[in-house]
Amino acid sequence: MINELRIYTLKAGSAPEVAKNSGTVARAIRGDNYGKLEGYWITEIGALNQVVHLWTYESLNDRARLRAELQKNKRWTEEYIPLIRPHLVRQDIRLLNPIIPLRAPATTGNVYELRYYRTRPGGAKPWLDAFTGALDVREKYSKISGLWTTEAGQPNEVMHLWAYPDLNARAKARGDAVKDPGWQAFLKTGGPLLDEMNNLIMLPSAHSPVQ
Repeated sequence: MINELRIYTLKAGSAPEVAKNSGTVARAIRGDNYGKLEGYWITEIGALNQVVHLWTYESLNDRARLRAELQKNKRWTEEYIPLIRPHLVRQDIRLLNPIIPLRAPATTGNVYELRYYRTRPGGAKPWLDAFTGALDVREKYSKISGLWTTEAGQPNEVMHLWAYPDLNARAKARGDAVKDPGWQAFLKTGGPLLDEMNNLIMLPSAHSPVQ
């Protein structure tokens, strides 16, 4: 199994319309017949005017086959593509190897945080080893929703997703974790392996399978 993360940067103010058309027109045309939609979000803090969507495929070959079939679907090319293309500024795609596949939170109405880190060359595996070794400590404060390494798009990258009831809960969980000696030990090990850290705060769209 692989995941594909697609981040679309859009013209200012158009993200709600793009998300709406994705949840109505696009879903009616493709459903989960051309890859399974796992989540769809609109960015709230960080890079703005973006939609983020996560898909699952059986393999890289399966993804290539299904996307080729989708491009032959006239409803897709004639009904949906003209709705989204005028709003697109940039498209970024990452093919991901799931270490922890996407987990739906126990409750709905969540705020999501996507954190993606670029490690030093060769640093992804030792960072992941340290991170997963300390995950029990971190999950005392909030549960992880997914963990990946990047196969293509960006090398030496790790990505993790978290769900919180609200931003106050996020601040508390992160603040409490930083005070934990077990997490402090991980930060001392994992921090030097990183060259770059980024995050997005996102809200799920109405049609996102995870809320």
